[in-house]
Amino acid sequence: LYRDVSLIAVGKNRFDLDCHGAPGIRVTPKVAGDAADVAITTWITGDADTVTYRILDAQGQEAARGTAAVTDGSASCVLHLPKVHLWNGRKDPYLYTAVASLPDGQDEIRTRFGARTYEIDPNRGFLLNGAPYPLRGVSRHQDRKGIGNALLAEHHRQDMDLICETGATTIRLAHYQHSQVFYDLCDERGMVVWAEIPYISKHMPAGRENTISQLTELIKQNYNHPSIVVWGLSNEITMNGSSEDLLENHRILNDLAHRLDPTRKTAIA
Repeated sequence: LYRDVSLIAVGKNRFDLDCHGAPGIRVTPKVAGDAADVAITTWITGDADTVTYRILDAQGQEAARGTAAVTDGSASCVLHLPKVHLWNGRKDPYLYTAVASLPDGQDEIRTRFGARTYEIDPNRGFLLNGAPYPLRGVSRHQDRKGIGNALLAEHHRQDMDLICETGATTIRLAHYQHSQVFYDLCDERGMVVWAEIPYISKHMPAGRENTISQLTELIKQNYNHPSIVVWGLSNEITMNGSSEDLLENHRILNDLAHRLDPTRKTAIA
């Protein structure tokens, strides 16, 4: 083990903690003009019949509220933000918090999110919230001398401080899931992120199920991070040759990514 371990005690009625390590809540903001509709879905274990949803602004003040019935183990609600404050990269990385609660205080779950739009255009480049946003940055590995990949939170913050000092606006998180500490820092500092799985340099036919599992976990666990704009499927995968099996594996991963997350692009390096 080289990352933090948490012991979580829950009751019979609770938000699901067993789905690929995902947080049990998914938030999808859709911006239109000055407003945003925020779709929130939660997954519930037990027999709770309703979920109350709230959106808190960056000061902790309630910006929207709603209630939804639980059907077949999940509940969904769309909350409206009439004057949405956009997450705008390093200029203004504004974060809301979505809160879901079961009746009588049985369980509560919360996640931060940001409302933004982006486009990747071959002629105009990268657009954030409709405006050109040049991407200049680094590819970051999670390791350092004498520690390996067992970084502490302070090391993640030091890395982010150094990256920000260079004036970077984007980070490619190579070649694996990074710590949630760093994804949170990317949200807070306004970095535009490419997140990928460790499918690297050589295709292994026996590794297909592993690539599917890793991509599923990456997307489900990190869906709510506004900093992430693309999911990386592989890295220099033809370095040791190509094959029809390799191509088919990429088709499977690409379809999986867009099925799990229709809001983001996919990429390979």
